[in-house]
Amino acid sequence: MNANKVAAVTGGSAGIGKVICEQLLAQGYEVVSLARRRTEIDHPKLHSVEVDLADRAATAEAVQAMVRRHEVTTLVHNAGVIRAALLPEVKLTDLDALVDLHLGCAIQMVQAALPAMRARRFGRVVLLSSRAALGLQTRTSYSATKAGMLGMARTWALELAPEGITVNVVAPGPIRTDMFYDVVEQGSEKERQLAASVPVRRLGESADVARAVGFFADAANGFVTGQVLYVCGGTSVGSLAL
Repeated sequence: MNANKVAAVTGGSAGIGKVICEQLLAQGYEVVSLARRRTEIDHPKLHSVEVDLADRAATAEAVQAMVRRHEVTTLVHNAGVIRAALLPEVKLTDLDALVDLHLGCAIQMVQAALPAMRARRFGRVVLLSSRAALGLQTRTSYSATKAGMLGMARTWALELAPEGITVNVVAPGPIRTDMFYDVVEQGSEKERQLAASVPVRRLGESADVARAVGFFADAANGFVTGQVLYVCGGTSVGSLAL
């Protein structure tokens, strides 16, 4: 079994990404966090890279520098933004930005790490999509790009499986993070109503998502690839209204 434990996590400075970083560190990984802000995690095996992952040129420079320093064989692409708007107000510039962040960045990251993965005949790629990939009001650009992750992951799973590289997707929602509270006011009646509408009768926590990521990242789980795991309290089998 592969002994190399070096992981890269996008959006590792806050919310779900930060908890994923903490979990991987606790499991003995060396972790590279790539995010707009420096992570506050204080750990000798944590390397923080400040980069705007919606900027293709900046991302290319950052990931190439990363793979020169670290033999990354586990990738978790968690960084994301919403850009909520009803259809008449959707801006194509927002769509372009989310394509670059959710899809383009994932391609750049995996392409950069592939040589090391192929050399070891081992790799773990986990993309963070969203329950919104199934459709949600005001989420045209977000849902489109998060749904695009599913097709990419299934394609990569087929291409890379013979080389010991798995590719899977975790689709969360609704999770109590700063991004969630950018849309729903914390402590509001709307938040209480939303929690009551979730089949399990609560909102999710970042740790709920991190545990799912940990399953796909585990070196022992090489027989699972091309899959999507909804960590959503049951909302993917019903309706959800924000």
